[in-house]
Amino acid sequence: MPRRMSRLEGFEAACGELAVGGWPVLLRETGGEPVPQSPAVINIALVYVAPRSEGDQKRIENAYERLCLPLCEVLREWGGVASVGEIEGAFCDGRYNVNLNGRKLVGTAQRWRQGLGGKRPVVLVHGALLLDNERESMVAAVNRFNECCDLEQRCLADSHIALHEVVPEAPLLERLAQAYARTLDANPKD
Repeated sequence: MPRRMSRLEGFEAACGELAVGGWPVLLRETGGEPVPQSPAVINIALVYVAPRSEGDQKRIENAYERLCLPLCEVLREWGGVASVGEIEGAFCDGRYNVNLNGRKLVGTAQRWRQGLGGKRPVVLVHGALLLDNERESMVAAVNRFNECCDLEQRCLADSHIALHEVVPEAPLLERLAQAYARTLDANPKD
């Protein structure tokens, strides 16, 4: 849950109700909206020093592309229709969702900090990938939080998809490790 949401009217009551239902609320430093975490979710994170040659103009887009494009490549290898973009009805919807067959599979976020003596930024770009089908209970938890806090947004379970619904035996960790190793090896070394 983004830290800023802790200032919402009804936040404490929402946290109490969700905790009783098995969905404790934890705060995070990245933005967005509520994102349920459970054993059905795998978190993918890339942390690297931003290449000096990229400058500031497209650094956010470049970071998201480093995370999203290798994942799309792997999903296509497995016969999926992979894309990046918004999906109506998805929780924490954003321009850099990774979608599979027209439904949200991965939500993404990033955080930047100055590193190396303040001279070069370090980026954490991460994604939460729904591996197993827990869509109904996840969406119910997000919707209940939104109701408790008088937020209008309501999410739809059918806007999401779990990887194992499409590729039950996917060798996910092995393939992603290979794809991201290639991506990071291709980063400019300046």
